[in-house]
Amino acid sequence: MRILVTGGAGFIGSHLAEALHTHHEVHVLDNLSTGQRENLPPDIPLYEIDLLEAEALEAHFAKHTYEVICHLAAQVDVRSSIEAPHQDAQVNILGTLRLLQAVRSFRPWVIFASTGGAIYGEKARLPIPESEPPNPESPYGISKLAGELYLQYFGRVYGFPYTILRLANVYGPRQSPHGEAGVVAIFSYRLLTGQPTWIYGDGHQTRDFIFVADVVEAFMSVLRHPTTTQNQIFNVGTAQATTVIALHQRVAAQVGSGQCPQFLPPKAGEVRHNSLDARKLYQATGWQPRTTLEEGLAATLAAFQKTLTTTRFQNKG
Repeated sequence: MRILVTGGAGFIGSHLAEALHTHHEVHVLDNLSTGQRENLPPDIPLYEIDLLEAEALEAHFAKHTYEVICHLAAQVDVRSSIEAPHQDAQVNILGTLRLLQAVRSFRPWVIFASTGGAIYGEKARLPIPESEPPNPESPYGISKLAGELYLQYFGRVYGFPYTILRLANVYGPRQSPHGEAGVVAIFSYRLLTGQPTWIYGDGHQTRDFIFVADVVEAFMSVLRHPTTTQNQIFNVGTAQATTVIALHQRVAAQVGSGQCPQFLPPKAGEVRHNSLDARKLYQATGWQPRTTLEEGLAATLAAFQKTLTTTRFQNKG
């Protein structure tokens, strides 16, 4: 199949594009605001286009059509969405809307990376199933829910299939440690480089951490099972809730550091507890997460260590 991955030079998108490239013709569309060309194999075509550039999008799709579009391009930082909700809405709502408008004529199957960490809000029932109504508590969660609704609308009106994957807290190699999103990457990088770490709140808030390779396999399993996954919403998580302080302890233990984090006031818009029930996706495709947190952290730290070693060598050279 011919598949386009938007945001395909970024953290999750590059892993997905690389995996798809083994069996499919893959193109990547990315504005490189956070993604990097170096994340991709050199023989995957990369088109440097911003989803907000309507004319550039129309011109691209006048020349290229796809059977499947995996839409991962997004603003993914909850805290940034609170500080700049207008910018978050532009990228996540208007960007998605312009993409859907540009491809409606050839009706591809759109697989949309949404959020399970921010879309449900605070729930008494954990892990959270897809039957729980969304109640986002941040502009980021709101914008991703709007993207879901627009996708379902376009699917109904223009007759193309869609699948929505609500991802838990994804971590792994290539995730940026610079910024507010991606606590595993932040802890890993700062502990490896001997820098101070911090936690917003008391550290007992919980998250569902899922390794990027398992998320990629969720996308692949959806592609392999169109009859049971099209026009459906699925959670992609582990159903395991891990406190942020326990995560810090595990990363520090693997690094061999006895460093304790600093505690700062909690940030607005972040839920207290979250974990996702992914049994629906298992029933539809047989998918389930395979990577333990210990294994995923070890792989992430090894990738960071390799990058740091290479950087140091290049700097000395």
